[in-house]
Amino acid sequence: MPNFVSVVVPVWNVQGYLNECLDSLLLHQSVVDVEVIGVDDTSTDHGGEVLDERAATDPRLSVTHRPVNGGPGAARNSGLDLASGEYLWFVDGDDRIVPGALSVIEAKLREEKPDVLVVGMARERWNRSVTRWKSPGEVVLGARALTRAALPLGSLVVRRQFLLDAGIRFRDGSYEDVAFGYAVLARAETVSTVEPACYIHRLDRAGSIRAVRSARDADLVTQLDAALSVPALASAEPKVRRRALERAVTAVRDLMDQENAGVRRKVFDRLAELVRKHEKDATGRRMKLIAQGSYGSYQLLFGSRDRVRAATGKARKAVGTRRARLRKRALSRYYKRELGRPIDENLAVYAAYWYRGYACNPAAIYEKARELVPAVKGVWVVKPGATVPEGVTTVNPGTRDYYRVLARAKYLINNATFPPEVVKRPGAVHVQTHHGTPLKTMGLDQPKFPASTVGFDIERMRRNIAKWDFSVTANRHTTLLWDRQFPIKGETLETGYPRNDRLALATAEDTAAARAELGIADGERVVLYAPTHREWHATFTPVLDVEKLADALGPGTRVLLRGHYFYDSIGFPPQHPRVIDVSRHESVERLMLAADVMITDFSSVMFDYAVLDKPLVIFAPDWEVYRTVRGVTFDLAAEHPGTFARTFDELVGAFGSGQVFGDEAAAYRARFRDRFCSLEDGHAAERVVRRVFLGEKR
Repeated sequence: MPNFVSVVVPVWNVQGYLNECLDSLLLHQSVVDVEVIGVDDTSTDHGGEVLDERAATDPRLSVTHRPVNGGPGAARNSGLDLASGEYLWFVDGDDRIVPGALSVIEAKLREEKPDVLVVGMARERWNRSVTRWKSPGEVVLGARALTRAALPLGSLVVRRQFLLDAGIRFRDGSYEDVAFGYAVLARAETVSTVEPACYIHRLDRAGSIRAVRSARDADLVTQLDAALSVPALASAEPKVRRRALERAVTAVRDLMDQENAGVRRKVFDRLAELVRKHEKDATGRRMKLIAQGSYGSYQLLFGSRDRVRAATGKARKAVGTRRARLRKRALSRYYKRELGRPIDENLAVYAAYWYRGYACNPAAIYEKARELVPAVKGVWVVKPGATVPEGVTTVNPGTRDYYRVLARAKYLINNATFPPEVVKRPGAVHVQTHHGTPLKTMGLDQPKFPASTVGFDIERMRRNIAKWDFSVTANRHTTLLWDRQFPIKGETLETGYPRNDRLALATAEDTAAARAELGIADGERVVLYAPTHREWHATFTPVLDVEKLADALGPGTRVLLRGHYFYDSIGFPPQHPRVIDVSRHESVERLMLAADVMITDFSSVMFDYAVLDKPLVIFAPDWEVYRTVRGVTFDLAAEHPGTFARTFDELVGAFGSGQVFGDEAAAYRARFRDRFCSLEDGHAAERVVRRVFLGEKR
């Protein structure tokens, strides 16, 4: 039976990247209806051997070795000829796809059956940093497609029969993907899009053909000539043909700006032929000079103008940078002046998660302070666009209001850290609430685990710690650790966690309201899955297939997926009807109230959820990795809060056998709660407010 999707992987001298590409296709996808065709274009490295070795262990991968090197276009054509899938996706051997991408793509293709699907792409730099490129909201087909910039080849998933019927193949030479992409969009009748990034393109790999400027760059003109010769454009309106030619000229000009003088002249001569072929009577000074082949005049009038424009752009950027510096200096002077003014005894500044929004322990303390010390005005520092409750006063970072309240406030309450330039004034009170009971090693102990210290500045941390007057802890376990990891001269407030007051005081009515908000039916079991961030994954790499879990747990179960905010740049919305993505839900507390069971891994949310005394499952297939890389403060595998599973089968089996809900799990949970939740009585915020704001001794 033919596969639904065929992925063609052209390979030439990418041995160092090939396994990562194949892993992304074969190991990190849940879909099985796929074939991968590796095409060795006579690699001179070990790439062909790697393909053969992987094919020997995975029947989904087949390999063909070309007798002579033909370039990426010829290699892709070889794969196209061997493919059996209904759809084709071309993935270069030094690129990779996002975990879970194939299942999302397959679902969209089966639902809409387009000629071409345009998916989002991400770009990865040499330092492994990944940035997102979203598919456009509207993809233009027909002749008008040539008036837009060429879409990256990796963003196109194309119906194979459409390619065969249209006779579309890759042309010889470099920039073959440009002509192919334009031909596809010009001939396609239907198109769909997947906005999240599915494909990760490596931008600046050493040895990449396009990383070095050369005479082969003139091939771009040849490929654009083929694109401008498609029948759809020949029958289009003159203004569309003109815009398509202008787009092609712009693409070549942009390339010329990067060339040396010799190559630039060669590319210009080819461009002149292109313009003469596709516009008999060139209009406009630039087009006329190109059509005439007047390279010297063109360079004099436009080459220098383009360079001036580039220089102007750099100058404008420099001016913008200088203005930013001047503004920063002015704000710094303003901040210093405000520091010279008296402290406002009735002003408190709150912040959470590096100014991401209104949340966590600071929010609970703010609300209790409004009740117990209404004379103290609370102001929140939040980034623009953050959602805050009605009536909450806010300032944005980097503004005059921001620096004014930081300078004048009596109280500064944060669950992370304020920037290092924030001064600790005599008489001001800094409260560090933190944002979780620690399973992982933190603070001054962290350098013992070097793999976890990327971007970690221990001297900066020591300076921050020196500013704290109060450090809030949830339990004895945390107090003992943070006396060493975050040693302060001030006072530790072992009060329980203010953010958990809502959980400790929750009623049946609160739970019903939380479930109703999410559309949960009466009698439906809700499983909340809340994984944490893993330092060794640059992008979101799920360890639990929530859609497979929903199927395994049966029709009476709804799964809520709460992704970690560190991974908000790449990911897919769930396709399963009984899986809800609640990653952007404003209140994790309401999600916990709605849930009947929580599954997590190493997240501190386990300590919060345990307050509710409901079944709690740890799913940690990479427990040993986490313990080695990050360091841990206790053995979670032995001292878990109910159930500990390392494999998917163990996890599903624990639900199926009833172990998750049984007496043994309840006993584990009781011991866990005694150790970590004994202070969670619903009055932690009140204890903090009375000590910090009212000066009451505990």
